[in-house]
Amino acid sequence: MDGQALILRNVSNYISITGEEQAYFLSLLQPRNYQRKEYLQREGSNCNNFTFITTGCVKSYLLDQKGEEHILTIAPADWWVVDYMSFVFGQPGNLFIEAIENTSTLILTKEKREELFRKIPPFERYFRILTERAFAVNQQRVTDILSLTAAERFEKFQQRYAHIANSLTQQQIASFIGVTPAFFSRMLKAKRK
Repeated sequence: MDGQALILRNVSNYISITGEEQAYFLSLLQPRNYQRKEYLQREGSNCNNFTFITTGCVKSYLLDQKGEEHILTIAPADWWVVDYMSFVFGQPGNLFIEAIENTSTLILTKEKREELFRKIPPFERYFRILTERAFAVNQQRVTDILSLTAAERFEKFQQRYAHIANSLTQQQIASFIGVTPAFFSRMLKAKRK
């Protein structure tokens, strides 16, 4: 499925729009390709885009004071990625967004998004639903980190991301579930026994 068909299918999961509205929406999107390890955004820059992943996979993460990476989001194809704090408040972000593998995207700038809302109001509902879902998923991740063991978090990760797990390194998986790579390695060894 090509990128335009994928994003229209995603939209149709939440709102109904006419063929003319679909064409207008697609006209607002900018295609952009990223190579593996290329940044979509760096810490300290302003995030002015909602980015839809059409192929590939990206991660959003922050670096702590020791330079350790903490992955907040893994976004495979058919997902949107954004640094919400930077996007909403118009301030420099604290996240890196990086391609895990070669990735194709469709970018909707802040200005084009506002234009879209004015011309096709159902898109406000679409993005509200996306934001609510993202908030719920992030809330569940925090709950999981506070209440589940590392092994239980890994099991949930495997269920949710089975289709992309092979694209990720053990270090990336460890970061996402909130453990050190050394602990993750020991946990895998114990699980195999």
